[in-house]
Amino acid sequence: MQVVMKNTTRLCASKPLVTVNGKFPGPTLYAREDDTVIVRVVNHVQHNITIHWHGVRQLRTGWADGPAYITQCPIPTGQSYIYNFTLTGQRGTLLWHAHINWLRATVHGAIVILPKRGIPYPFPKPDKEEIIILGEWWKSDTEAVINQAMQAGTPPNVSDAHTINGHPGPVPNCSSQGTETGASLLEMFNVKLDTLNGHGRIFSLELLSPILALLFSATTLTALISNFQPYAGFSLHVESGKTYMLRLINAALNEELFFKIAGHQLTVVEVDASYTKPFNTDTIFIAPGQTTNALLTADQDTSKYLIAISPFMDTNIVAVDNQTAIGTLRYEGTHPFTPTSLTAMPPKNATPVTTSFVDSLRSLNSKQYPAKVPLTIDHSLLFAIGVGVNPCATCVNGSRFVADINNVSFVMPVTALLQAHYYNISGVYTDDFPENPPNPYNYTGTGPANMQTMNGTKVYRLGYNSTVQVVFQGTGIVTPESHPTHLHGFNFYAVGKGLGNFDSERDPKKFNLVDPVERNTLSVPTAGWAAIRFRADNPGKFYIHVVYHFVRVFPLYSLDLHVRSLSSLCSRKVYQLSYMVFGFYTAIWKYTQHGDSRWPFWWKMVKARASRFHRLQVTFQSARKIQARLNTHT
Repeated sequence: MQVVMKNTTRLCASKPLVTVNGKFPGPTLYAREDDTVIVRVVNHVQHNITIHWHGVRQLRTGWADGPAYITQCPIPTGQSYIYNFTLTGQRGTLLWHAHINWLRATVHGAIVILPKRGIPYPFPKPDKEEIIILGEWWKSDTEAVINQAMQAGTPPNVSDAHTINGHPGPVPNCSSQGTETGASLLEMFNVKLDTLNGHGRIFSLELLSPILALLFSATTLTALISNFQPYAGFSLHVESGKTYMLRLINAALNEELFFKIAGHQLTVVEVDASYTKPFNTDTIFIAPGQTTNALLTADQDTSKYLIAISPFMDTNIVAVDNQTAIGTLRYEGTHPFTPTSLTAMPPKNATPVTTSFVDSLRSLNSKQYPAKVPLTIDHSLLFAIGVGVNPCATCVNGSRFVADINNVSFVMPVTALLQAHYYNISGVYTDDFPENPPNPYNYTGTGPANMQTMNGTKVYRLGYNSTVQVVFQGTGIVTPESHPTHLHGFNFYAVGKGLGNFDSERDPKKFNLVDPVERNTLSVPTAGWAAIRFRADNPGKFYIHVVYHFVRVFPLYSLDLHVRSLSSLCSRKVYQLSYMVFGFYTAIWKYTQHGDSRWPFWWKMVKARASRFHRLQVTFQSARKIQARLNTHT
């Protein structure tokens, strides 16, 4: 992955983008379940960069997770970093994106994990698969947008458009997304543009082509048409009678989105790389960081059908980009002048639509893909997530909106947390993150008079293989809103949700502990709560945070989950060197997995390799300490 700048034109304006390999969206990573993936990221831009593999479990590979200053230092200009991880027990659609500041607005792409060879999908095999990445577009430099907001202490400007595979479709006040030549041609021929629900304009190049053919040579016409291609937007070509699996990814920074195709039903079969019980819907609700696989059958008349995305926000105080991005589904054999069938999008505040969709999601829970929901809990946590107001000498009105969990606003360290743990660097973080709000109040009612938060870099420790329940409680401080929340390093089961304040006596009785949906990202309802359960079976330090939303990183409310275990000590001691001496890593793994009966054989391998890698002497000394420590726990 070469991180480079690329000049790109959208909405009648050009700007340099930070991209991977010059593509927006970036290239797709294809692999199979249990494959090992090695990616070298080279930074050629003036920004620091990291890449997060969103939804990849990173079992024993925490150094490859990607969040800046959590599991790694950023990659500086002119430097590179090698990500090495295994897709253990995962198959489906995920995404990768930058995980520092707002660079992920343009630095993102799809991860497609195919099943193992010979293992079929648990649903009818589609004839073809299509990747559809939803995003946002700012005319301004996104880093300037967030920096200005941080300095002012106010929410950043909303995006100027939504995108489907990088294309916004027609929008107001812009007659072309391509070159100025395209805009002048439209004005020259006074092409009539129709409106769609007041959002944007629909224009078909086919209407203009016959006129251009009378005035220009074939060569010139071809060049002109190519200039219009960016304006044409996303187009999905299908054949009648065939079934397509759409791999939908919401790579937007802030917006929860609705997705619809005029005249067609969609069958949801997977979310966040976890199979679901199939169900039909005409509208998909998808939050930032979430993925959804849906089957589309081309069973309508040969024609063109509108594809559209629009935002969801069920509170009037929080600003959103209210533009509708559009594309076209086109059947093979459609006549050039066939009108496009339109569709009505849900209202921006269509809470019943989102509730119906979320309530329909259930894990497949089959013999091959069981739902392993923890039934007993070792750690029961209540996280009140919301907004506070802290003093800020340089900000407007002398204050700044900040996000928080349990009244703690996360302070990004300058030393990566995993690095601090590995090298035993003190003073970087504390392990006193509160498991409940320090001062309980009516969370969804009138908030406390004092809205100032505590600042800190705090972690919460979990015992290896312990079971965890987290209730995310929305709050009404400043304003209630939904909160897309992502957990690194783990999948979880969304066992319950509701409106108002969580009742620890009554609400758990209504939890779904049989087939709850398995995810890595979920939306906490506006003025409500959501409960998740998972097993802490992945040693390391992992981030849990909102996916940039209302306050959009002022600072990001988040915390670090530190999962420590005896076995994790082994993997961490040799992790950074595993690329050079895989045999040593295997020796430790074999020993911890199978006991000391296999140790002598692998230890001989380690000694043999040590003669070739003198710099590893200190690591082997550490290994002997590990051996002694393991012997006391056999």
